[in-house]
Parts: sequence; structure tokens; C-alpha cells
Amino acid sequence: ENIHFTIESDFTDELKIDQSVAHNGCCLTVVAIDGREYVVTAILETLIKTNLGNWNVGTKVNLERCMIMNGRLDGHIVQGHVDTTATCTNIEDQEGSYKFSFEYDSEDVTVEKGSITVNGTSLTVVDSKDKGFAVCIIPFTFDHTNFHQLKIGDKINLELDIIGKYVAKLFKK
Repeated sequence: ENIHFTIESDFTDELKIDQSVAHNGCCLTVVAIDGREYVVTAILETLIKTNLGNWNVGTKVNLERCMIMNGRLDGHIVQGHVDTTATCTNIEDQEGSYKFSFEYDSEDVTVEKGSITVNGTSLTVVDSKDKGFAVCIIPFTFDHTNFHQLKIGDKINLELDIIGKYVAKLFKK
């Protein structure tokens, strides 16, 4: 039930076996390295809860290495733990940026101007609503992530704001 993915990356030579790397926001462990390629394994639980099972040879994947604890936190707090998936419902060219809208089927909430991670790209929520939200993408992010390949109907990995998740859990108690 496991799938082994072989990934080619410019930073493979910096990796070590047993390190974690986020793949479209999903943290996976490096299990083998060969030249510019490394291998990670996704278990059934990961395949069910993420979009990794939709990957094909040649799929462009957003990669992010773990943060070095003595460095700057440049962006939002991201764990690499996918909470759910969402579907892209609209893409709007805003003449200088892009607005992507998504819907998801869970009780999780987003917060206007809160953090959200879409396929491992940490972003700020706009147009927060029940079971949906949008994000605005600058051209650099559009060009240097897999957002430029995203189409309406595509399934993405979603990690919600960690602080928001804790607050929501406390309110339930």
C-alpha cells in the first residue's frame, strides 16, 4: 500500500537519509539518495489524506526543507502536516497578481488574513467563508511554485493555521 516517490532536486546533494522534506506541504522522510535524486515513501494514510496519489511522472512538486532553528522565521508557522485537501474552484488574473479560490469538505475553519498552506506554499487567507477561502499570489510565487500549473478542479493539499486549530479545539471543549 506504500508508494515510493523518486524526486530530482537541486538540493539533493545537501540531504541526508532520515531527513524530512515537505512535498506539496506533506512532510516525508528521505529513505535513499542517488545523485540528484532522492526517494521518499508515502504510506496509505498519507495517500488517502493528500493529493500525492494523483502524482504522475513529471508532476511539478513544491519542495521545502525543514527550518534551521537558529534562523529567521521567514513566513508563517508551517508544520508540513496536511489537514485536508481542497479543490480549486476559480482562478482570476488580477493584472499583476492571481486570485485562487478553493473549497474543502471538513469542519476546519479559515480566518480572514490568517495563515494557510496550499501545496506547501504558505499564504494569507482572503475571502474566508465556511468551507472555502481564496489566496492572492504574486507573479514570483506563481512562477516559482506549481501554482502556474493549477487548474480549476485540481485537488490541493491544505494545512490550516496551527494557532487557529488550537483555538478551535479549545472552543469545542
